[in-house]
Amino acid sequence: MKTYASIFLLVITFLFSACAPAAPVEPTQDVMAIRTSAANTVAAEFTLTAAAFTSTPLPSTETPTPETPAETPTPAFATDPTQVALGTPGVPCNDLSIDRATVDVTIIDGTQMTPGQEFVKTWKIKNIGTCAWGEGYGLIYLYGERMNGQPIPLGVVVQVGQEVELSINLKAPEKAGNYISAWQMSAPSGVPFGVELNTKIIVQ
Repeated sequence: MKTYASIFLLVITFLFSACAPAAPVEPTQDVMAIRTSAANTVAAEFTLTAAAFTSTPLPSTETPTPETPAETPTPAFATDPTQVALGTPGVPCNDLSIDRATVDVTIIDGTQMTPGQEFVKTWKIKNIGTCAWGEGYGLIYLYGERMNGQPIPLGVVVQVGQEVELSINLKAPEKAGNYISAWQMSAPSGVPFGVELNTKIIVQ
């Protein structure tokens, strides 16, 4: 009988101990360290994510426009680019004027000639440019009947404001008719300037 009673008491004790609430288990130091490390890692990831989405201003791609230097005005007297003007700006280096009343020194327009007649035509002109005329200046043929024209060199230096007589050796055509021969003053570079000078004759 004592044996059965002892067994009964053991069973009852076992049952009561099984139904009793388990005592809470405190986390060890290692588990707490792991949780703290995980929390720090998550916070660091949030910080990096926020930095990645922070807008950074892009550098400007516009090229600075350099200041345009002031343009140097082109002289208005550049009739002959090989000459240098030494006077009032705006006045051509080479230019001339004529007086219609005195321009024809010899052989006025309409003079009658015989076929093949030789003659010297002379015009009076005035230097109204800013350059003196010297060696290399002379008459060049423009149009009309050339009449074997042979310009005669100036032979003198023509200063600004001075008048000069220009002459040319001509020969009338062999056929009868009305003829015109046009010439113009030229600089040493070959650039013509001034009004044209012409002669008109009648061959009979």
